[in-house]
Amino acid sequence: MKHYLLAGAIGTLAGAVVATQFAGPLVAQESGKNASIYEQLDLFGNVFERVRADYVEQVDDKTLIEAAINGMLTSLDPHSSFLSAKDYEDMQTQTRGSFGGLGIEVGQEDGLVKVISPIDDTPAAEAGVKAGDFITHVNGESLMGLTLDESVEKMRGPVGSEIKITILREGEPEPFDLTIVRDTIKLTVVKTRIEGHSVVLRVSTFNDETMDTLKTEMAKAVKDAGGMDKITGFVLDLRNNPGGLLNQAIEVSDAFLDKGEIVSTRGRKPEESERWNAETGDLAQGKPMVVLINGGSASASEIVTGALQDHRRAIVVGTKSFGKGSVQTVMPVTSDSAIRLTTARYYTPSGRSIQSLGIQPDIIVQQPPAKPVAEGEEGKPKTESKFLNSEADLRGALNNDSISDEERKQIEEEAKQVEATAKLRDEDYQLAYAVDILTGLAAVSFHADAVPDAAKPAIAGVEPTDEGAKKQ
Repeated sequence: MKHYLLAGAIGTLAGAVVATQFAGPLVAQESGKNASIYEQLDLFGNVFERVRADYVEQVDDKTLIEAAINGMLTSLDPHSSFLSAKDYEDMQTQTRGSFGGLGIEVGQEDGLVKVISPIDDTPAAEAGVKAGDFITHVNGESLMGLTLDESVEKMRGPVGSEIKITILREGEPEPFDLTIVRDTIKLTVVKTRIEGHSVVLRVSTFNDETMDTLKTEMAKAVKDAGGMDKITGFVLDLRNNPGGLLNQAIEVSDAFLDKGEIVSTRGRKPEESERWNAETGDLAQGKPMVVLINGGSASASEIVTGALQDHRRAIVVGTKSFGKGSVQTVMPVTSDSAIRLTTARYYTPSGRSIQSLGIQPDIIVQQPPAKPVAEGEEGKPKTESKFLNSEADLRGALNNDSISDEERKQIEEEAKQVEATAKLRDEDYQLAYAVDILTGLAAVSFHADAVPDAAKPAIAGVEPTDEGAKKQ
């Protein structure tokens, strides 16, 4: 690697010297820049040789060079780095959907390892690791002063082995330990559930399987709900989704948009800018949508959220997203290693960059902290007496004989669904809020086919047509 870099620099320098004979002062200035670069490379070579000769212990040449390359890349931004043969293999495995570990996506902030998001149904998530947590120690050993890759290596280990991590969490008076058992992480990229008449699409990451799995799981959920006509809308849950592959984010956005720009990327050179546009076809068939995000929603999940928000296709609910608005390209540099380099920023359809700013929800909804429950008291009522307050509970109240048994059954069923959503608030307040929004929109005939064109709210994702305006 070193020889290749130096040979390239020498070739560049020789070309500049020859060109000076024809191009005058401008090329001479360029030659000076190249000479300066060569001097810096020469400096690197001198330091490298001094370390090899005089360091207190013998150091492997390959390790030194890879560390130097990684230092150069990590000095650029938190997301650029060198991928050794092992790291490169691990990255390829993760994008395919299965790997070993704790189940967390991490970054580095102020020298500390910061949890971007825990991955659903993994040891870390089950142990209570949260987005925004800082991991300060592993098995009692401080991570301060280590690179992110070195810290991650400390957390790796055989499947089934225990690891103790020390967590620093905002709002907690002091650090605390969590003991986690390492496991093989099989990513469940999409899960669906039905809440009332709403379908919840939980997307946990964007890997090679995301779009295909979303189509399959969504079709099953719609069928289980009794068909699209029975559905009031969809909740796209992107909370704690750390992102992933750009092409998958584009495909998921396109799945719910009929037209318009999805995202654009702008690199260092104008000619390297790219734009992606939606094609006709909406998997949700125009039904209302709510997107759920939080501080663990990053990168690809922000692309999807930004596209649906800018096109007014969905209402965004939750808390501000992570704010990673850059694109990394993985470039192989040898047969078994690569570099991950930040090559562009991405922009939402309205032209906004969310880098370091994040996406602000249309409606901010905080997830309340879990209420502590005494051991053995979970779900146990404090009294068996029932305190009710309705006409039907009064002794001698008149019966309602104006409705049929079938109508009564339907009313009772609808009441059960509303009660189920109310109970959901204790389990997941943000999700319950999203379902309530879809229920409310359905109650006021929000669906596009139920409202004259000119009266359609902009948030439905369907703009009023001139013909509809004339009819009014």
